[in-house]
Amino acid sequence: MSDIIRMKAEHVDFYYSAKQTLKDVSMNIYENRVTSIIGPSGCGKSTFIRLLNRMNDLIPNTRLEGKVYLDDINIYEPETDIVEIRRKVGMVFQKPNPFPKSIRENLSFGLKVNGIKDRDIIEERVERSLTEAAIWDEVKDRLDESALRLSGGQQQRLCIARCLSIEPEVILFDEPCASLDPISTKRIEELIEKLKSKYTIVIVTHNMQQAARVSDNTAFMYLGELIEFGSTEKIFTVPEDSRTEEYISGKFG
Repeated sequence: MSDIIRMKAEHVDFYYSAKQTLKDVSMNIYENRVTSIIGPSGCGKSTFIRLLNRMNDLIPNTRLEGKVYLDDINIYEPETDIVEIRRKVGMVFQKPNPFPKSIRENLSFGLKVNGIKDRDIIEERVERSLTEAAIWDEVKDRLDESALRLSGGQQQRLCIARCLSIEPEVILFDEPCASLDPISTKRIEELIEKLKSKYTIVIVTHNMQQAARVSDNTAFMYLGELIEFGSTEKIFTVPEDSRTEEYISGKFG
C-alpha cells in the first residue's frame, strides 16, 4: 500500500457559531487506501469529512482553525479555488441524490460545468464512469430515462459515477450505505474495494463491520476528538485507548 500522504489535517478546531465540534484533530489520509472514520452519533465524523472539500463553507457562522492540506496545498488559504478543490475531492452522500434528469444528463451536467463541451469526450466519460461505478451494464440501454426511475442502490452507484466523471483524486463517502438494503450495500463495498486502486477514499460509517471490511486505516472519534488512528486491523484487535475498545465492543455508541 502507498505511504504517500494525499490529504492531511493539522490541529483542526471547528466551530458552529460558539459551539466547538472538533478539537485539535490531526490526521493523515494516504493515497490509494480506504480510511474509515467511526464513532457514535454527534462525535464530529461528518463535520470532519466535509472539511476535506470545504462543504462546511456552505453553513453560515462556521469557523475553522488549523490547516487542511491536499497535495501539500492548504485548501483553506484565501486564494484557494474552491470549485477546483471540490472537483479534486468528490463527495457521495448518505442519501442518493440524483438530479431529476436523465441518467446521461446526470453525468454530462458536471462535465459541462467544468468546461467540457466536446460531445465525444462527454460520451466517453459517461460510459467510463458508469463502468467504473459498476452500473454500465444495467443502464446502457436506458441512458435517456430519468435517473429517478432507478432503484436506491442503482441511484447511489449513479451518484458515484457522477463523482467519478469529473476525475477526482479523492472520494469522500458520508455513510453511503445507510439507506440501502444488504445486497446494495455489498455492491457498494465491493465497488469501494476496486476504486481504491485509482482513488484515495475516506468513508464515514456508523457500521463497524463495514469499516472492518472495507478500510485499510481507521480513525475513532469521540466528542469531537480524534481518539485513535491506525491500521484497521490494529484498531479492531489491539486498540491502545480504552474508549476505542469500549466503543468497538459495544459498551457505548
